[in-house]
Amino acid sequence: MKFSKFGQKFTQPTGISQLMDDLGDALKSDQPVNMLGGGNPARIDAVNELFLETYQALGNDGSFREDINSTATSSMANYSNPQGDAAFIDALVGFFNRHYDWNLTSENIALTNGSQNAFFYLFNLFGGAFTDEKSESVDKSILLPLTPEYIGYSDVHVEGQHFTAVLPHIDEVTHDGEEGFFKYRVDFEALENLPALKEGRIGAICCSRPTNPTGNVLTDEEMAHLAEIAKRYDVPLIIDNAYGMPFPNIIYSDVTLNWDENTILCFSLSKIGLPGVRTGIIVAAPEVIAAVSAMNAVVNLSPTRFGASIATPLVKNDAIKDLSDNDIKPFYQQQAKTAVTLLKKELGDYPLVIHKPEGAIFLWLWFKDLPISTSELYETLKEKGTLIVPSEHFFPGVDISDYKHAHECIRMSIAADEDTLAKGIAVIGEVVRKLYDEAK
Repeated sequence: MKFSKFGQKFTQPTGISQLMDDLGDALKSDQPVNMLGGGNPARIDAVNELFLETYQALGNDGSFREDINSTATSSMANYSNPQGDAAFIDALVGFFNRHYDWNLTSENIALTNGSQNAFFYLFNLFGGAFTDEKSESVDKSILLPLTPEYIGYSDVHVEGQHFTAVLPHIDEVTHDGEEGFFKYRVDFEALENLPALKEGRIGAICCSRPTNPTGNVLTDEEMAHLAEIAKRYDVPLIIDNAYGMPFPNIIYSDVTLNWDENTILCFSLSKIGLPGVRTGIIVAAPEVIAAVSAMNAVVNLSPTRFGASIATPLVKNDAIKDLSDNDIKPFYQQQAKTAVTLLKKELGDYPLVIHKPEGAIFLWLWFKDLPISTSELYETLKEKGTLIVPSEHFFPGVDISDYKHAHECIRMSIAADEDTLAKGIAVIGEVVRKLYDEAK
């Protein structure tokens, strides 16, 4: 059977497809697997209890009965329009205006079937073939101002890959008074001198905050500088808040969240504990929302309403923010501390450097001068029942063949229970110690 170029692109092996396949295989395995590789959020009792109460309330309200007067039934048994569930959008408008005074209206928000769906839309809206003022074709890229960046971005363009990326400054830093940490910072000199930016071959600038995979949080100064560059070159600044403010708010730095009509903010219900409901949120100028809605109509008819139904009352009464601030963020902050302690115990005398934990649900580990690539390390660890993600997949838009650092890091989830975390880190320690010892 022959596929089109479109089909061939999406059926070839990719980093994200390998990751999801391995996670699925692990879940089906009859052998124990230390799941430190995926992006699934942790099971937090307070989170699960609140969602269960809300879910049960939907059922009691008639969600699963033929009661056309039930608000919940309307949400579950009918399509929304392509923009998404109107009640949830109205609740989000009220929430963002209440907490940030952005003066949003319903024309500023659209829903998608998860963040991955949102970035498929946005990266194809702003990256790829354009027609310029002279009716000539121009290929434009999505500019990633700081790599490494999210594995799921790499392959979302319908045709080819359209990324331009900038490698980071790497600073050695302390964390909680300890040595052995580093932090990525935007190399603005390299960014401002990019030929693609100066020549009008950039369609949008995009960053995640906190960054998946590293947990790095761009400072307010870095964000302001990126916003100024985006306005200067008349391109939007897309910010991926899947782990950030205001929900799930897995972010430990003292930073602010800003929006204007040149900014596109993307949020998700996944990391607050609802990854299965596939609900993404885009806040943007009305023309972007109209475009996303049109794409929803073609690709999905309309976004799913189940997540919106659960989240609407929690957004209206600010329970989603209270849950994020008081349960979700503290949980992951403690998980990060536990994982760092375990890693230091296993590899304290070896050349491990940890990216400063500033947010998200991962640690980014740098094994300096590792004798093998982390893709090879990934395979070895998988054979020993421990899943991580190798760094090679996190550099879209960069030729990493001669960039040693890109082959020496791994992303490790800290969302597992403490026993799994300890067992997985013990396996990592055993394997990595042996690699260094045998290379001496």
